[in-house]
Amino acid sequence: MTSLSVEMLAADAAEPITSAGNAQLGIAVLAGIAVIVLLITKLKTHAFLALTIGSLALGSFAGAAPADTIASFTAGLGSTVAGVGVLIALGAILGKLLADSGGADQVVDTILAKASGRAMPWAMVLIASIIGLPLFFEVGIVLMIPVVLLVAKRGNYSLMRIGIPALAGLSVMHGLIPPHPGPLVAIDALDANLGVTLALGVLVAIPTVIIAGPVFSRYAARWVDIKPPENMIPQRPSEDLDRRPSFGATLATILLPVVLMLLNALVEIVVDNPDNGLQKVTMVIGSPLIALLAAVLVGMFTLGRAAGFTKDRLAGTVEKSLAPIAGILLIVGAGGGFKQTLIDAGVGQMILDFSENWSIPALLLGWLIAVAIRLATGSATVATISAAGLVAPLAADMSTSHAALLVLAVGAGSLFFSHVNDAGFWLVKEYFGMNVGQTVKTWSVMETIISVVAMAFILLLSLLL
Repeated sequence: MTSLSVEMLAADAAEPITSAGNAQLGIAVLAGIAVIVLLITKLKTHAFLALTIGSLALGSFAGAAPADTIASFTAGLGSTVAGVGVLIALGAILGKLLADSGGADQVVDTILAKASGRAMPWAMVLIASIIGLPLFFEVGIVLMIPVVLLVAKRGNYSLMRIGIPALAGLSVMHGLIPPHPGPLVAIDALDANLGVTLALGVLVAIPTVIIAGPVFSRYAARWVDIKPPENMIPQRPSEDLDRRPSFGATLATILLPVVLMLLNALVEIVVDNPDNGLQKVTMVIGSPLIALLAAVLVGMFTLGRAAGFTKDRLAGTVEKSLAPIAGILLIVGAGGGFKQTLIDAGVGQMILDFSENWSIPALLLGWLIAVAIRLATGSATVATISAAGLVAPLAADMSTSHAALLVLAVGAGSLFFSHVNDAGFWLVKEYFGMNVGQTVKTWSVMETIISVVAMAFILLLSLLL
């Protein structure tokens, strides 16, 4: 197939690629998802390949011409990477600067110096939420685990009393708050406002992380009373540095993109005039690209140069930050391709018909679909991307606030009951030295609490807004 013909097919991808009925489409969706689940869970296939093959299988089962399916998948992959790829890369650079400069350690040490006794679980959830804001979940765990193990050992705390709040803070940020990949892709797929989603996400995240973190940790510590495993206490990540960035500078750098995006959302709500000079300025500086780029550039001075980094080391840090996200970008892109294949096959209209006939609220439907895909694949990102694609038509006539709440509902569903098909499950199990049963009683239950509690607050907000 020539590049011209691919472009022509991609341009037509918005048109339905099949004329199949709802029954055949429903079977095609289940078959496509089943292929993805089988490849990921049984054959241990990389999620990028699984999503690609699953998309082709979906189109085939739906009766679409192979060329049309390829065009839909390619168009979806390209638009998704174009929409969020740069943001993911900038977030990775900021996270790497934070880790390598010792800025993350500085935040941790400063807060721990002010906390003790009963305040320690609250300090841990605060640290994890701040650290987890710009970092991917896996990176956040690697940064937080040494702190959790050291604090539990030195303070003679139950590991679960300290660890659960930290894990809750990281997980809530990962599922609900941009610039994490899942929420970013859902915002893009549902055409939601990033600033409004961020603001509402913070409103939902605060009570959710309190209930799933410090409150639940009391019970988790009774169910699984273990000490930190000696062989898993690693070295602190920045002990080779002569100096570290200050607490204030680090915190300001982390929060800079959040403040800029929230400022844009606030001005948009209050002024509501695209021709207004102030709104024109905030639209630029508060756009995700500029906000994250500004944080990275500022971070090179407030974090990198403050830690004594040379120009070569700064360049090396940036370079090292990009390599690990290649897989994430491919998965996110393939997820976008799967989403577009779903839409172009007419599944979106099928979901609309289904929701009308069964009178299921859009927010609840988005959450349930994400829950089902999360349980099947074990991936929060795959669940978010796929569910967002399925419910995208429901957001077409929604208000700005409700489209943002639909993003959060999908994100909340994607965190439901992490179990043995989730890499995060095994990461937590090994780091904390637990067996499978103990991990289910603590980590899996905590994830479920986050999902259910967040959804309850999302539904409450939907009644108020």
